[in-house]
Amino acid sequence: MKIKCNFCNGKCIKNGFQSNGNQRYKCCVCQKRQQIYYNYNAYKRDINQEIVLFTKEGLGIRSTARILKISTTTLLKRIILIARNIVKPIISRGKTYEVDELCTYIRHKKNYIWLVYALAKNSRSVVSFNVGKQTNKTLNRVLETLKLSDATKIFTDRLKN
Repeated sequence: MKIKCNFCNGKCIKNGFQSNGNQRYKCCVCQKRQQIYYNYNAYKRDINQEIVLFTKEGLGIRSTARILKISTTTLLKRIILIARNIVKPIISRGKTYEVDELCTYIRHKKNYIWLVYALAKNSRSVVSFNVGKQTNKTLNRVLETLKLSDATKIFTDRLKN
């Protein structure tokens, strides 16, 4: 049975046993160690896709961790890892954009947070966004990226800022 590396798809060879008795393998290319069957669900290959799916569905941290049978700390670390690998969208020059904001709160209604985002008017795809307090600084981060793209028009819903 040929084992492929989970990290680089290289060839793996046997390399002793884990403390729980499972066979351990070592990659000949990247030298990382792994095993075929993991007891802990956080090491499964498709766990990141499930985390993204549950987040899109609107599940919270605790409910996602409970369904996936992993700890909330591990889930938060995975979310940060997934977020770091998100590729920033390409902003085309000379397009028309819409800027809008969304105000929500975290934990209690006194802790408001503001999400400002810009959409390409034709494709309706998000080209820029920023999360922060309801200040001009949060709004200007999105507007500066649009100004750098030489936007022909920027539509808003009569923002006071």
